[in-house]
Amino acid sequence: MVQVKILSTSDVHGYFTGDDFRRPLQNNGFGLARAATVVEQEKQAATEDLVITIENGDFIQGSPLTDYVEKQASAEGSLYRNLVATVGYEVRILGNHEFNYGRTYLEEVLHDDQTLLNANILDKDTKNPFIGRPYQIFEKGGLKVAVIGVTTQYIPHWEKPENIKGLLFQDPVKIVSNLVADLRFQVDKIVVAYHGGFNRDLKTGQALEPLTQENQGTDLLTIEGVDALVTGHQHRTLAEVVNGKPITQPGYRGDHVGVITLSDQQVAAKTIATATAGENLAIMALAEPLLNRVNQWLDEPVGHVGDNMRITDHFSARLHGHPFTELINRVQMAATGAKISANAIFNDEMRGFDNTVTIRDVMTNYIYRNTLAVVALTGAELVLALEQNANYFDWQDGQPMVSLDYLYPKPAHFNEDIWSGVAYKLDVKKPRGQRISAVMVGGQAIQPEAKYEVVVNNYRAGGAGNSIFNRNQVVREGQTDVAQLIVDYLRQHPKIRIDQPTNIHVVN
Repeated sequence: MVQVKILSTSDVHGYFTGDDFRRPLQNNGFGLARAATVVEQEKQAATEDLVITIENGDFIQGSPLTDYVEKQASAEGSLYRNLVATVGYEVRILGNHEFNYGRTYLEEVLHDDQTLLNANILDKDTKNPFIGRPYQIFEKGGLKVAVIGVTTQYIPHWEKPENIKGLLFQDPVKIVSNLVADLRFQVDKIVVAYHGGFNRDLKTGQALEPLTQENQGTDLLTIEGVDALVTGHQHRTLAEVVNGKPITQPGYRGDHVGVITLSDQQVAAKTIATATAGENLAIMALAEPLLNRVNQWLDEPVGHVGDNMRITDHFSARLHGHPFTELINRVQMAATGAKISANAIFNDEMRGFDNTVTIRDVMTNYIYRNTLAVVALTGAELVLALEQNANYFDWQDGQPMVSLDYLYPKPAHFNEDIWSGVAYKLDVKKPRGQRISAVMVGGQAIQPEAKYEVVVNNYRAGGAGNSIFNRNQVVREGQTDVAQLIVDYLRQHPKIRIDQPTNIHVVN
């Protein structure tokens, strides 16, 4: 009897080979080329099955290669389609980061892609999917399976308005419910591919994060008629059967492949790590000519910053500040005229800079396609924003540590800002909401009712990661992405020296 096998990757983010673009090269056992090998092996082992292979979003954004294509080699956009065809994906889903390049770019790169499924992101005028189609039906041996494609509706909370102009982001739960009602009598099985994750624990139902509409996987599982769910977005590695329904979430950068088996007799879910798989030669042949050009571009030097901008202790840098974060804040303030700035050490892979800085160093440290926004905060709001940042820390066994809230369900170091232009005391031993004191701006005590301009990235300005911020506070915005601003600043200031910041006084 024919059974269904669903193979998936998600959040490849432009890492098509094992090159992580840092130097010396770190081949950490990931990349689409390895995932393609695993996919092919699984297909060969399931010749009697109906096999459906899904790329679950965030495919064309996230690496120096994808930025290079968008900025300097737009004609190379066909690479993405060729890679999809070579792996043999039958289904593609839009990820939230795909919108970092804007609607027009998406329509250019994906406009007639027959594998693209998009049921819930609509054109405001036509009320139809602005690109792609809502679902596709696959059939083998009399077995019919519908795959519905949806994307997190939370994108407007992060994305620049001009990048999503004319789009409606509908609730995927409502959209899927309506489609299931139409499809359930036409097909034998219904699979949902969702670029989003889970905001609740799959076993206990306990909330894992604020219950926004960002990660509605648990709600999608409750829809009667949904037989399996492929997820992504959170970069987690998940494979479980929940109330009889298999789910997967296959990691990040092609480091895992999700496998769901679905039949009337059994359901099963697993993920397969790709680290030990060989790299698919066809994928390598497609990617390497462009990779060579990208690496030449990345090696261009842009300035010198001294010998103290290498990040060796990420926790200490977040707690006390660091010359590297001070540099980024100076870039942000110079670009906008704001006197206060905040930025984050996005993850523990960030190394900071050696003395000689190249474009590669900038792109592998500032990995997001952010622009800048200046927000007007009252003094009271600014203190509350600092208090939210202080929640990153907990006190345990006589020392500060990272709060589990920022480690689970996924690491969220990118939500911990390090500030410049404001001085304060931080006492991690105190209860949350009472850890910040002696706040000074320009040498004067902060005034609760006064307004202060603060520059942050557009992600933070929308309230992501710190609810004190919101779009209504924005007074002006920049259009140039931050990585380019850093490059420009270093070229304008080719020899920089920044000492260890002293504006954060950590109370022992």
